[in-house]
Amino acid sequence: MRAPATSANLGPGFDSLGLALSLYDDVEVEVTGGGLSIEVDGEGAEVAGRGERHLIVEVMHRTFGLLDELAGSGLGRPPGLRLRCRNRIPHSRGLGSSSAATIAAIVAARALHPGGKLFDDDAALRLATEIEGHPDNVAPCLAGGLTVAWTAPAGPRLVRLESQVTQVVAFVPEQRLATERARGLLPETVPHEDAAANAGRAALLIAALTGGLDREILLDATDDRLHQDYRAPAMPASAALVRALRAAGVPAVISGAGPTVLAFTTASQVDSMASGVGNGWLKHPLDVATRGARVMTGRAESRP
Repeated sequence: MRAPATSANLGPGFDSLGLALSLYDDVEVEVTGGGLSIEVDGEGAEVAGRGERHLIVEVMHRTFGLLDELAGSGLGRPPGLRLRCRNRIPHSRGLGSSSAATIAAIVAARALHPGGKLFDDDAALRLATEIEGHPDNVAPCLAGGLTVAWTAPAGPRLVRLESQVTQVVAFVPEQRLATERARGLLPETVPHEDAAANAGRAALLIAALTGGLDREILLDATDDRLHQDYRAPAMPASAALVRALRAAGVPAVISGAGPTVLAFTTASQVDSMASGVGNGWLKHPLDVATRGARVMTGRAESRP
């Protein structure tokens, strides 16, 4: 199966907006007669030896348990699993690697369990949000495209929107940044003026992305006052790049909790201003992924 990278927040849409991107982790899962085998190629290869504590394995077992309850099957955990991961999404860079692993595990488990059809996308969103802590990254990974996610009294919800902006460039630095550290820099309260400004910008951003509005409006729409400046001390190079790109008229934001920078532009436009970007960044020209996590069996694809 395949799960896309995601970029959350998109500037002012803190903990609510997310975008699925065409950078994927591929996961192969096979139920076996016994034991646990994990192979990881690419990002996260160092955690292949975690065994039962590997995130995908943990989430799959948890999903199997919930499916057993729904189906009343009493099957329990599979006797064994063989897991192969080809990871392309950088870890701890603000591109939703843990959300991709979580969603991949849930979608794989419901594809393998006889009662998988009982576990719809609403249930998958609830479980993934419970594991991740908030729905902004898991929503686009599950649904694809541009998503707005929120938590209602009954649990997390999402709306999927069609983005007229179809290309972005992700600037990925070598260094990692734990989401917990970045979140720990946020203040408990913010000025009312800043909160009001972000509310207006978030609404404008939805209009700009879905309405194909010009880059000048998108530049205004991606302005943020709630989280990026507070997190800047943990990623000074990323903060400086955002400022440089925006000064050049390129709508740029911190992707998720950082330190990746996401620019709403094209690869050719970035190449034309290479001297302003500087070295030390891996540049990924990416499309907006219109589909979320999906099962791939041979040449066929499906969403269980």
